Amino acid sequence: MLHFYLNDHRISTAEPAGSALLDFIRYQQHLKGTKIGCREGDCGACTVLVGELSADGQTVRYQSMTSCLTPLGNAHGKHIVTVEGINAASGQLTPVQQAIVQEGGSQCGFCTVGFVMSLTGHSLSNKPATPETGLAAIDGNICRCTGYKSLERATAVLTGQLQERPATEALNWLAEQQFVPAYFTEMAGRLAALQAELHEPAMHATGIGGLTNGSFVNGPNGFASAARQVLGGGTDLLVQRLEQLREIPVRLVFDLAELRGISPVDAEGYVTLGAATTAEQLRASQMMNELFPRLPEYLKLVSSTPIRNMGTVAGNFINASPIGDLTIFFLALDTEVTLAAPTSDTRTLPLHELYLGYKQLAKELEEQVVSIRFRPPRPGEFFHFEKVSKRTHLDIASVNSAAWLQAKDGIIQSARISAGGVGPVPLRLHRTAAFLEGREVSIETLQAANHVAQQEIHPISDARGSAEYKRLLLRQLLFAHFLQFFPEQLAMRELLAVN
Repeated sequence: MLHFYLNDHRISTAEPAGSALLDFIRYQQHLKGTKIGCREGDCGACTVLVGELSADGQTVRYQSMTSCLTPLGNAHGKHIVTVEGINAASGQLTPVQQAIVQEGGSQCGFCTVGFVMSLTGHSLSNKPATPETGLAAIDGNICRCTGYKSLERATAVLTGQLQERPATEALNWLAEQQFVPAYFTEMAGRLAALQAELHEPAMHATGIGGLTNGSFVNGPNGFASAARQVLGGGTDLLVQRLEQLREIPVRLVFDLAELRGISPVDAEGYVTLGAATTAEQLRASQMMNELFPRLPEYLKLVSSTPIRNMGTVAGNFINASPIGDLTIFFLALDTEVTLAAPTSDTRTLPLHELYLGYKQLAKELEEQVVSIRFRPPRPGEFFHFEKVSKRTHLDIASVNSAAWLQAKDGIIQSARISAGGVGPVPLRLHRTAAFLEGREVSIETLQAANHVAQQEIHPISDARGSAEYKRLLLRQLLFAHFLQFFPEQLAMRELLAVN
């Protein structure tokens, strides 16, 4: 059984853990405010808030998520909020809704609920409300008829109101101002009581494995039988195989504490990530931002806020897409993955050796990624990530690339370059990197390195561009890396003249 709160009501259900939260909300609970749109996490019409109890049990942290891609099992032990759950009993509009009405931010209204829920989540955030954070909150919501300027004005109105939000006891203030109903102030206590109940031994005898940390386990080290599909944030699998996931046992890993977290740099210079670490947790990490000063800029190119709240790093790796943004990012960082299975010892594999062919992995069926280890750039080393897509944001890459370099006195000492969208798997350009090592930083070196890179790649023509276009893009991204690393040595006008 799954147990969680949906708005102000305790829910217990035996619905399949691999089904979509959206379908449970609409078809089982008959809450039709949450809309069915793209079912791919793009439009934001199905956005809900997911509240998770803090480690100290004192507060609830809310994040926006697209319910079409949220496995129902990931709601276990949490507070799920739909638009029906944010209005007071009197039916009065909340300040978020009123701001949208006031600024003419709704026409057909289909997308409006998603905007309302994203901005309500912004109001519940413990971060200061700024124009930038307000707009970032709705970066996963699409409107095709109203026009975004009215919605931007509504966001600005809301941001101004949130300047009055106190730093402490903010939830009480939000309830008093009717951003959320008064029952929100009770949710930390309710979730703490629910989790205590779920950890009682009597709750562990279920037909789908025991319930621990909100996940299903049935064996040593949190493993179930090999027949169970491992399911993390759901952002890939619920697009690809929703109906199948409803019919098979799943092994939920999104909430396993041992698969979360970002370790400090160790004595060997490596950082270790839990496999279920999300893209948004990377972006929010102070340590990661210190290691990668341009990380927010890079991750802004990776989908939207709701999807970054859900998508896990290991999930991006195992999806094995040739253009997986996080995969390409980490391929250039000497990354290793640790694989574990219930019947064998753990083993470590370089990330670039994980990919054998299109959607083919060097792992056994029962193995899953449990940790990720990478070497961040140190002083004197360079790292850069680039992505080109038809839209700058909220789009899949046509070609993406990352590069790590070490140079001294104008000579390249070592290099690692990754490329996506130019072959059947995410690529490490080993020959290109080997060619660069020991050579002087110059336009001639870069031109020659591009020639080597063009021999390593095998792009195909598809919906994201012709093979010739993708070759041109990789060349431009290679140049972009070096312009970022060595702006004084390489002049843009000279690079543009290179054929």
